[in-house]
Amino acid sequence: MSAADGPTPAPERRTLRWLLGAQIAIAVLLVVVELVPTLPRLLNPSAAPELDRPTRPGDQTRRYRMDVPTRTGPADMPRRLTAEPVQADGADGLALRGDIAPGDGDRIVAALLEGDPAFVTLDSPGGSVSDALLIGRTVRAEGIATIVRDGAVCMSACPYILAGGVRRTAGDDARIGVHQHSFGESTILPAFLAVEDIQRGQAQVLDHLTEMGIDLRIMGPALATPAAEIYILSQGELRDWNVVTE
Repeated sequence: MSAADGPTPAPERRTLRWLLGAQIAIAVLLVVVELVPTLPRLLNPSAAPELDRPTRPGDQTRRYRMDVPTRTGPADMPRRLTAEPVQADGADGLALRGDIAPGDGDRIVAALLEGDPAFVTLDSPGGSVSDALLIGRTVRAEGIATIVRDGAVCMSACPYILAGGVRRTAGDDARIGVHQHSFGESTILPAFLAVEDIQRGQAQVLDHLTEMGIDLRIMGPALATPAAEIYILSQGELRDWNVVTE
């Protein structure tokens, strides 16, 4: 047996172990670097007031938990977006209500095309951005109006459906909110691995809002508000940024 076929000499084994240990240490360090800045938020997701607290200009950030979209509204928010026929002023519409789950876009688009509603009402804490964008584009293409009634919420991804309306209205007691989104398939990857997905998703959002005629000043509070919180748009912002048209 040649020396090349024999067991690895002890000094080389020690070198290999040292290199492996160094790689593990670097990996751990990278994870720590990513996690340390977010630890306070993980331990205490938000110190903002609960969503049922009144807002006023300059005090518009509230705690956001998708499973508790509002403390004052109904507690039976569907876990997937539902589409139920409604009527108002002699016109037929669809009430879209619930979380926007992945895959809801195709199903709701089919309901819009089949039902041919004049308007849709919205009551949703948000969810999948890509599905909301698809629904919003279809709403615009079909010439449908969008409404957020008093007591309803339209938050996170939901405003992208609202933006699709050829006419957009919201009740004085409706709550429309924006914040940062997560993009991509995984929400547990370190941020440096998700940058490409985030940039691509944000570009799609910007293109959508521009196409729908929404003032991009809305992206200021959206980008500045973390995912565990929601920025409730004031009536003045809704009008000034063309989120509502009447």
